[in-house]
Amino acid sequence: MAKMNFGGVEENVVTREEFPLSKAQEVLKDEIIAVIGYGVQGPGQSMNLRDNGFNVIVGQRKESKTWDKAVTDGWVPGETLFEIEEACERATIIQYLLSDAAQIALWDTVKKHLTPGKALYFSHGFGITYKERTGIIPPADVDVILVAPKGSGTSLRRMFLEGRGLNSSYAIFQDATGKAYDRVVALGIGVGSGYLFETDFKREVFSDLTGERGTLMGAIQGLLLAQYEVLRENGHTPSEAFNETVEELTQSLMPLFAEKGMDWMYANCSTTAQRGALDWMGPFHDATKPVFEKLYKEVANGNEAQRSIDSNSQPDYRVKLEEELRALRESEMWQTGAVVRKLRPENN
Repeated sequence: MAKMNFGGVEENVVTREEFPLSKAQEVLKDEIIAVIGYGVQGPGQSMNLRDNGFNVIVGQRKESKTWDKAVTDGWVPGETLFEIEEACERATIIQYLLSDAAQIALWDTVKKHLTPGKALYFSHGFGITYKERTGIIPPADVDVILVAPKGSGTSLRRMFLEGRGLNSSYAIFQDATGKAYDRVVALGIGVGSGYLFETDFKREVFSDLTGERGTLMGAIQGLLLAQYEVLRENGHTPSEAFNETVEELTQSLMPLFAEKGMDWMYANCSTTAQRGALDWMGPFHDATKPVFEKLYKEVANGNEAQRSIDSNSQPDYRVKLEEELRALRESEMWQTGAVVRKLRPENN
């Protein structure tokens, strides 16, 4: 573990140079890793571990679309693909990658297979941080660890296949064996992390819930839609409004500040753009910070978690979700986006 300076603050970071794949393979050479769930994170993490030479099995419900997807991805029923309970029984490390609601529902099934010395692995701190609400309280004689890739499982897999890594946080909630650190870092390297930075379960879930509802998804859609609507209301065509709101952002500017930072992107835009951005970032900051403060408070006091638990546990949750997503998909802005994407040069 190395100390690195981030804007004047030192943090613990583990790199692939410090903890190479060969060391991770040595640490976990006698372990059987069961990836439970094959939805958002399961495919990417399990396939990366498999391709990196670890002993991995997948636990999933039979006669489901995700079981079929696992078979398509090369997992063999009875050899590397099992029902959830059998996979948990076989494993020494259980990667609990079901949705938060499904983790609550299946906890009693998984818990009975957490025999002494095993490890319980999460990629989200939700179940443990809000354990009074979720009922997920692990036995005291197992390691409880976390690796949270900073992106979707799809991105994790895509970057792995490109020879790159997706940054991840890691945390140890419970070290029952004295091996929790080596286990968690080895798993973080194994799933394809670019580097690992230290956190704890509470900070991971607080930052994650805030980010998802904020600049990663919720706030960005709200901002994009507001600008698109203003342009349309003032006579701009759908294609012009979309290009100025979304296409230029994602295809031109994001790669610039992802590469070298916002200051570098500003320096490489026109002087008119620079002046306007510098003048208007303050009003946008002042307008939105109170919303972020309210959001963080709702995450920290557990209200946001409870809303998710209540909503996602409803029997008609999937139906209602699809209705909301359909409304988003069929909105003028994203219907325009579908056309614009087809017109990109790489699609012609």
